[in-house]
Amino acid sequence: MTEQTKQERLNKFLADCGICSRREADRMIASGRVAVNGRTADMGMRIGPSDEITVDGQPLKRKDKKVVLAFYKPVGVTCTEKDRFAEKTIRDVVDYPVRVTYAGRLDRDSEGLLLLTNDGELINALMRAANYHEKEYLVRVNRPVTDAFLKKMSEGVFLKELDVQTRPCQVEREGKFVFRIILTQGLNRQIRRMCRALGNDVQSIKRVRVANITLGRLKPGNYRLVEKEELDELYRIAHGGQSENG
Repeated sequence: MTEQTKQERLNKFLADCGICSRREADRMIASGRVAVNGRTADMGMRIGPSDEITVDGQPLKRKDKKVVLAFYKPVGVTCTEKDRFAEKTIRDVVDYPVRVTYAGRLDRDSEGLLLLTNDGELINALMRAANYHEKEYLVRVNRPVTDAFLKKMSEGVFLKELDVQTRPCQVEREGKFVFRIILTQGLNRQIRRMCRALGNDVQSIKRVRVANITLGRLKPGNYRLVEKEELDELYRIAHGGQSENG
């Protein structure tokens, strides 16, 4: 009875180990990469403390210590752990003793703040579009930033290729060719698509903030540990007001 009460879903266990999100865990299970006590795992199965879990033949242990890193992703680095076509991946440039993965992608040609963590629940919370978490960017385009452009961006832009209207957002001019934008959704290559729909081509994108975490003085390729009050605030924001980083 005690064993039964301690059981949990396998995809949650994989996420808590910090190797992926729950959605990615489901894909790994479906593809047969996960085994429980030597047998290929089934979708939706539950496991207990005495079960042995392996991924690609490697045993997993839950990481009790939750880690969050603020990383300055340089241009040219791909947000993936394994991709034989990628010239440089996150795994190539981040050397940290605890295995961490990213919470929210930045495309290869963009730079700036990327949160890395071994807390799968935090990753899920930050990536859930319904939570409206803020992400702030500095964007340079090839044409002067006009009042009309800023107004249209802020009201939301219809992206024909995705058949979706973007959410209203905060946009302000930073320079002749540069603007600042705060998004609460993460559509694929959203800023580039929005600008293109309004006749502008993006020259560069730098993400400077995710929720309460800022890029600060980090240099490209460097990271810092998020801790104390800053970490508590991130968890409060991610989980709708509750601190869960214990």
